[in-house]
Amino acid sequence: MAGDRAPVSTPAFWDTLYASSQDGWELGEPAPALVARLAGGLPLPAGARVAVPGAGRGHDARFLARHGYEVTGFDFAGAAVREARRLAADEGLRVAFEQRDVFSLAADYRGAFDAVWEYTCFCAIDPDRRAEYAQVLREILRPGGLLLGCFYPLRGGTDGPPFPVSREGIEAALAPRFDVLEEGPPPASPARRRGLEWLVLARRPAS
Repeated sequence: MAGDRAPVSTPAFWDTLYASSQDGWELGEPAPALVARLAGGLPLPAGARVAVPGAGRGHDARFLARHGYEVTGFDFAGAAVREARRLAADEGLRVAFEQRDVFSLAADYRGAFDAVWEYTCFCAIDPDRRAEYAQVLREILRPGGLLLGCFYPLRGGTDGPPFPVSREGIEAALAPRFDVLEEGPPPASPARRRGLEWLVLARRPAS
């Protein structure tokens, strides 16, 4: 791993960003892409188990829970997990939040989830580890499980975090591990992210 990327792989880095209000990725509400895609329908039954890696304050996780899914959110930052738990409790929602290194999830959750919602986690990971991250997502899904990912920001350069992403980079990470069912610009995006997001629905192969 490149030395200048190393801090993103430590909880302290993210806790510091939360503590100093440098959480510019925070929307304060569920991601518009997720809201719109669920309104259009997902082939998941009520009660399906959904993982949300990089859950942050849990807005997306709570949204999914309100729609009848059994949700577990994971985040590196203790500050984010504590706030996510508080917000879920305030709404009376049953959502599990764990402070975890997402690269450790397969040890405890192999094949445990029917679906994964990915948003702003892929872009925050050291680009050298994105293929490894995609493999983790495959491993925590049951065979036939779904990955719904909104990848951001589609732009050039190398500055981060978050680190930029490209359609080629997304394909390189997902194609060996998933069958891509749909992809394209999301039906809705925050104003400042329009044209910078790419929505992918993919399935873990049954074998």
